[in-house]
Amino acid sequence: MAIIGTLLSVVGGLGSLVCLVLVLIKMFPAEGALKGILAIICTLYAYIWGWINAGRFGLNGVMLAWTGCIVLSIIGSMIGGIGAASSMEGFNFEAMPQFVSIATSVLALF
Repeated sequence: MAIIGTLLSVVGGLGSLVCLVLVLIKMFPAEGALKGILAIICTLYAYIWGWINAGRFGLNGVMLAWTGCIVLSIIGSMIGGIGAASSMEGFNFEAMPQFVSIATSVLALF
């Protein structure tokens, strides 16, 4: 189950990368280099820009595919996590709240 989830997540991620490149190809000439570089650094900007300008640049299919890839990746991650957790024999699930609390405290330092 964990392998299937991982494969779904990887396929979704690769599909998202392809869709990002297709949106960037349209974005660079239309918006310029600065916004194109911003879209490379922050792909959420490219995703939002793609949906806003989908009709103008003919990106409807690409944006639907990108959204599908994101959903596929999320579902794959959930399946992979469930599969990995169910295969962990001897893991103390009662200690998870303490671990999450410690991890949150450590991340808050950054």
